[in-house]
Amino acid sequence: MNSLPDSSKIPIKNVYYMLCYAWGHLSEKGLRDVWNKDDSDINNLLTRILLNKLNILIKKGYYREYQQNEDEASLLRGKIRFKESITSGTMIRGKMYFEYEELSHDIPHNQIIKTVLYSLGKSNKLNKELKWKVVKILPYFEGIKQIKLNIAVFNNIKIHRNNHHYGFIIDICQFLFESLLIHENGNRGKFADFDQNPKAMAYLFEEFVRSFYKNELEGYKVSRENIYWDALGDNLEMLPLMQTDISLENKTEKIIMDTKYYQSALATNRGGSEKLISNNLYQMYAYLNNYKNAKEQNLRGILVYPKVDRTLNLSYSIGGFRVKIFTVDLNAEWRSIHTRLLGFIEETLQ
Repeated sequence: MNSLPDSSKIPIKNVYYMLCYAWGHLSEKGLRDVWNKDDSDINNLLTRILLNKLNILIKKGYYREYQQNEDEASLLRGKIRFKESITSGTMIRGKMYFEYEELSHDIPHNQIIKTVLYSLGKSNKLNKELKWKVVKILPYFEGIKQIKLNIAVFNNIKIHRNNHHYGFIIDICQFLFESLLIHENGNRGKFADFDQNPKAMAYLFEEFVRSFYKNELEGYKVSRENIYWDALGDNLEMLPLMQTDISLENKTEKIIMDTKYYQSALATNRGGSEKLISNNLYQMYAYLNNYKNAKEQNLRGILVYPKVDRTLNLSYSIGGFRVKIFTVDLNAEWRSIHTRLLGFIEETLQ
C-alpha cells in the first residue's frame, strides 16, 4: 500500500541536482559541459562528471600532505634514530637511521580516487565509452597506492580550505563505491543503489529538502531537532526519541516538516475510499503537541510527499495546530520543483 516510488522514473538530472543539495555542492549543479543523453543512470552520469573533475585536477596538480618516513641514509636528514641505527648496524656502513617528513601526493585523498577508478574500469555497469576513459586516465595516478575501501576511510577524509576542490570528487567517489562496488561486509551506504535499495532515495529526499531550505529560504534557521515528550513517570528515558526531519524557524514562525517518500500520500480503506495515512498524521500531531519551545512563534506542521498520481494541497486544523499536506513532482523541470518547494512555505504562512 505504501511502497516506495520507483526512483528510476525520476530524470537523472533531477537526481543529480538533489545530490548536489544533499552534499552541499550547489556550485556543481551546472551540467552543460558533461551531460550526455546516452548516460543510462546516475552512476554513468557521476562517472562522467568525476572524469571531468579529475582532468581539471591533473592540470592543477594533486593535493599533497607531509608523510612520516623512516629510512637509512649517509646524509643528515630529519631526526636521527640512534637506537635503530645501532641495532640495525647502519653505522658500520657509514649510515644512520632517520625519521623525517616529506611532502607526498600518495595520501588517502588520492588513494581513494585511484582505487575507485581501478574498480570502475572493471565494472560491467558502466558503458564502454566511460570504461575506456577511466582506463585512459589511470596512468596519471602512477605512484599512488590502491587501498582497501570502506565507509571509515571516507569518513576520515578531511576537507578544508587548502583542499576544498577535493570535496565534490570524494563525495562522488563514495557514492560510486557504495553504488557499484562490492563491500567487504555487504553493507550499503545511505545514498547508494537506488534501484535495489529504494529506501536510499527516501533518505536522499529528506536530505535534499532540508538542504534546499537551508540554501534557498531566507530569514529562517533550518535544522533537525529533538522533541521531548511532555510526560511524567518512571524511566522517561525509555520513551522513544522524537526527531524532526526538518525544523524551520524565525522570530515569529516555527514550522515542523516531515518528508515521506511513499508511493502515495493516500491509503485506500476497506470501503474503497481514500484517506491520508494515519500514522503520518499521528506522528506530526505528536511533534506539535509535545513541542514546548515556541514562545512568541506560530507553530505549524507540513507533510511532504513526492507526487505520483495527483497533486495535493491540503490544509487542516488539528488539535489547534495548522497542518499542511503537499506533494512535489520530482519528474518535473527543476525550476518547477524549486518554485513548488518555496511555495509550500508561502502557502503555510497565509
